[in-house]
Amino acid sequence: MTLHFPDDAAVARVGFGLIDRTLPKAQWTHAGHFAAALWLLRHEPEAVVRRRMPSMIRAYNEATGVANTDEGGYHETITLASIAAARAFLAGRPPATPLHEAVDALMASRLGRPDWLLAFWSKDRLFSVAARRGWLEPDLAPFDPAQAA
Repeated sequence: MTLHFPDDAAVARVGFGLIDRTLPKAQWTHAGHFAAALWLLRHEPEAVVRRRMPSMIRAYNEATGVANTDEGGYHETITLASIAAARAFLAGRPPATPLHEAVDALMASRLGRPDWLLAFWSKDRLFSVAARRGWLEPDLAPFDPAQAA
């Protein structure tokens, strides 16, 4: 049963929409963020995704009228932790798993909860300006992407 995307082409549209900044803003949801990350990770090594995705998100935000500031828009710690968790989640699936099924399974896991990062970071630390601007180590528990996934 498909919950978020009917097929892999729909997941690809999210990825391409992020890259070319044509994704409707209403589709840039928690599931949309992870769909884009999983799609990119299926096509590029994690190191490349970690390097490219931040600028993609910043550019997408600007194109959709979202300012990247100390209070909103792009968030470095959340992005990098999510990419690492998405990679670990994808690595735990058979390589032939259709991507739309992987997105559904991820969203049904603890990663599908918008507050999943609060198991590692306190709310004050995670939503600080320092965490938004750059990687900030967690203060509640060590961040292990495989454990998070």
